[in-house]
Amino acid sequence: MLILLCKNSGAAAATQVRSITKRLLATAAADKTTTTTTKSSPAAEHFDIIIGGGGLVGTTLAAALAKNATLADKKVLLLEGAGPFKGFDVNAPYQNRVSAINRNSIELFKSIDAWQHIEAARCKPVKQMQVWESNSDALIQFQHDNFASDVACIIENDLILDAVYARVRDSAPNVKVLNQARIECVGLPGAAGAPHSQVKLQDGRSYTCELLIGADGANSVVRKEMGVDVFSLNYERMGLVATLDLNTEGDCDNSVAWQRFLPSGPIALLPLSDKQSSLVWSTTVPHAKQLLAMEPAQFVDALNEAFCRQYPRVDVVDKALQALNAFFGNSGAQHQRQYPPRVCGVQERSRATFPLGFLHASSYVCNGAALVGDAAHRVHPLAGQGVNLGFGDVRILVDTLATGAYAGFKLGDTQHLIKYERKCLAKNVPIMVGVHGLHTLYSTEFSPVVLMRSLGLQLTQNFPPIKNLFMKSAMG
Repeated sequence: MLILLCKNSGAAAATQVRSITKRLLATAAADKTTTTTTKSSPAAEHFDIIIGGGGLVGTTLAAALAKNATLADKKVLLLEGAGPFKGFDVNAPYQNRVSAINRNSIELFKSIDAWQHIEAARCKPVKQMQVWESNSDALIQFQHDNFASDVACIIENDLILDAVYARVRDSAPNVKVLNQARIECVGLPGAAGAPHSQVKLQDGRSYTCELLIGADGANSVVRKEMGVDVFSLNYERMGLVATLDLNTEGDCDNSVAWQRFLPSGPIALLPLSDKQSSLVWSTTVPHAKQLLAMEPAQFVDALNEAFCRQYPRVDVVDKALQALNAFFGNSGAQHQRQYPPRVCGVQERSRATFPLGFLHASSYVCNGAALVGDAAHRVHPLAGQGVNLGFGDVRILVDTLATGAYAGFKLGDTQHLIKYERKCLAKNVPIMVGVHGLHTLYSTEFSPVVLMRSLGLQLTQNFPPIKNLFMKSAMG
């Protein structure tokens, strides 16, 4: 009996040991699983669209996507490398970073409800543009008949950002803005079997999306990953900007944009207010450094001399222009020319320089990615078209994505994105080639070239159909 009890007790104990062992093994396995999960990278957050770059074009694109009825439900992430935008102070001095916004860009701002914000702050309409040659009397003046509408509008870049950020903040719940988000690398669909575009930030965070849009400037990380060919030129020129005080007399409203082609490059005055203008002076690198180092009074003298100095003339060019004006019944360009207001001061610490060049990507799209703005193209500022080309990209891309989404296409589908590329190329390439051609023509004092460009400029002024064609292209 005792032996039986012991046997029964031993069997019960063995059963209990086995049960405890199973529970311990199960707990250990669970702990191991938990530990493994904790150490592994968290799943990347997914968005419909990620915009790399939060400058003028990228932020405007985010606002335009949110405003479009077809795309308003898409989850959008805007990656901005800088810290949070500090806003725009309308009572602060005018800034040196401004843009000449054309009619098409203004319509874009109106469509996203940002234009009223800009108008309520400060912007300066341009009623007329005058462009003239330094080696001859050739000139051209742009304005609408009877000044019925503006040629362009000069707006500070930070004011544009303030307006579009306000739309993103107040009317775009589907848009998330991530500041201090610098892209380390990107991956596109098809690479290592990835189904989506991927973005990894320098701080280690990762995101995936259906469509990655590169709005990250001329050194675009997105464009490099796309592997497209890029044609680029270094003009070996610098652009110098500054905010100037003018000596305007009487009731002058300072509504004319002035540009003179000097032997070293074009110099332009863009109106900011009745008493102030913004300077954009394109010149050689040594000269730009020299201008930057000048004392304010010396710099002001150099500016006034640049607009008024008489440069060497070519007799054959003068005679050819006189013959051309006589043929069209004009008394000569000299009698039509106006001169800008005299510069009397330069705002402290407003002078700055930036390099000039040309860049164009061979393709704007691939499976899962697209380029906009300076990531796709970069031009000389002499025609004020750079940012306007970018805003044109925004309009076309949003319309293309909306049409494709409505038809059932995926956002990153190359078959539909190619329509965006074709429209952009048709719009951008003629303007870019024209601007590059102007830069090339006005980078020499070789007499035959001076003759050709002077006759071309004066012929455009005297022949309204050609002039109107240029106006339509430049002014949108």
